[in-house]
Amino acid sequence: MKMLLPLLLFVLVSQHALAPLVEVYEGEISVPLLCKYSGFIPEDNPTVLWTRNDLNPKSVHLRREETDDLKGQNQHYRGRTSMRLNALDTLDFSLTLRNPQMTDSGNYTCSIGNEREELKVTDIQLHVKDQELKVKVIEGSESVILPCKTKHDLPKNTSVEWMRLNRETRMVHGYSNGSDQLKNQDDLYCGRTKMNKDLLRTGDLSLTLEYPTERDSGGYICTIYRDKDIQKQKVVLQVKERFPSWATALLVFLGVVLVLVVVVSGALLFHFRHYFISLFMVKVEVEEGAESVQLPFKTTKNLSGEIQVIWERYEPFQKAHVFTNGPNQYEEQHEVYRGRTVMNKDLLKTGDFSLTLKQPTERDSGEYKCLVWRKGTFIRKKTVKLKVKGRVQVQDQTGDIRNSSSAIDPMTLIADQSV
Repeated sequence: MKMLLPLLLFVLVSQHALAPLVEVYEGEISVPLLCKYSGFIPEDNPTVLWTRNDLNPKSVHLRREETDDLKGQNQHYRGRTSMRLNALDTLDFSLTLRNPQMTDSGNYTCSIGNEREELKVTDIQLHVKDQELKVKVIEGSESVILPCKTKHDLPKNTSVEWMRLNRETRMVHGYSNGSDQLKNQDDLYCGRTKMNKDLLRTGDLSLTLEYPTERDSGGYICTIYRDKDIQKQKVVLQVKERFPSWATALLVFLGVVLVLVVVVSGALLFHFRHYFISLFMVKVEVEEGAESVQLPFKTTKNLSGEIQVIWERYEPFQKAHVFTNGPNQYEEQHEVYRGRTVMNKDLLKTGDFSLTLKQPTERDSGEYKCLVWRKGTFIRKKTVKLKVKGRVQVQDQTGDIRNSSSAIDPMTLIADQSV
């Protein structure tokens, strides 16, 4: 008996240690606890039971042939668990746990049985995490690394997913079967991400994001699928808007010597006027049905070098127009804007990067940003908020319905277009 007790404890600890590990962050929408069965279904009212033995009552979810039976469910899980309706037919007994909380961490057991016997199918260790790593970078930097590290010498079947957590989840970068998987990559990250070549050997699954801008700020999840284990690491990226060091020094100088500032700042502000002007958002209004509308952006004349200009729309993200040292890159343009956008032919000489949008409609309303790059370095930015007002139909004295027209010009700039 004395020999049997240590052996029994060893078996129990070993089983717990071998249970697949699933990690999730508090606040995520849900987490799946996988349980696949390949045996025979018992006769006479078969049931699938998910339990946590450290709770009282220990029942997390009970599924019968045609319905869930949650009368004995622990109230901690009330309204947060679900299983497939045809679980007993498909032999997929996986449990979905919504809104995971720190107190959900523990060891879960999936079992099948009936009133006479019960058979354990699998154990799952769930770890709900709350810690996150914060990374800061200045807009215009060449790249930023989002760290994600685990054990080295990972098995060849290991796969990795980098996802962006925003209003909707976006695929940032995928890796499996020994290579990058970018088929479902979001357009926002196309051509801007890479991972280490020997990541399975080193366990360094960090992601390099090139040319970070403000739009990249937010939460990122690195998910590691290793055998039956699912591990997660969260990184919060903050991309700060570039503010030149000379401008900071100038502001200090303004507070110390006010009289000199009147003379010195006047000259500096004139020289760098395009930078300061670009910091302010321009609002443009136009009535639907107008032939076109201009999103204004004027900057330094005679720009030289490898210049790339990108007009982008936010929420949803769409490339409205792309210009690269002479030719317009229409193949990168979102289909919504094809055939509807024009930029000046001599824009590098004049510094007029304004975008003309033809036949504007209400769906074109939103925030647009013009980003200017020189040899891969971010140098200019302009934000324009466009509002396209729908036509209002009115009935005249003859009873005919016509579209109303404003007494003023249909396009109103709420800010000077010379900005």
